[in-house]
Amino acid sequence: MSRKRFDDMNCGVAQALETLGDWWTLLIVRDAFFGARRFSEFEHSLGIAKNILAARLRRLVEHGVFERVASGATGERHEYRLTAKGQALLPVLVALREWSDEWVYGRGHEPIIFRERATGRRLPRLRVTNRDGEELKSKDILATPGPGATLETRQRLTPRTKD
Repeated sequence: MSRKRFDDMNCGVAQALETLGDWWTLLIVRDAFFGARRFSEFEHSLGIAKNILAARLRRLVEHGVFERVASGATGERHEYRLTAKGQALLPVLVALREWSDEWVYGRGHEPIIFRERATGRRLPRLRVTNRDGEELKSKDILATPGPGATLETRQRLTPRTKD
């Protein structure tokens, strides 16, 4: 059975999943944040099959998340480095880790703790806030059509009336 494609879905989450939508891809990006650069480093760290890793790295390069750069004088070896687009995934990975720490592992059982390199202090929890810095809950947020919304998206976001 092939996986569902989200190419035609007019939604930022769906399009992000189209680019990053399998577990290997986010784990490869995670390992890049941890310092992995070479194919063999990703392969060893993840225990991933070479063909799967090659396909995921190729896709990440095609989508501009990684750049492939020569790493030796001969030009035969390459490294994969996060681009600005890839670096922008840091909050996504931090949010996923925080969710897992709370809802999968439970507080006090976190396998990895992120700390600020300069101070050694634990990173504060990510929050969705308003312009005054006050934390917002989902009930406080309204999704409205943006400038790129299709008619279908506009209809999906139209408030439903009770019968």
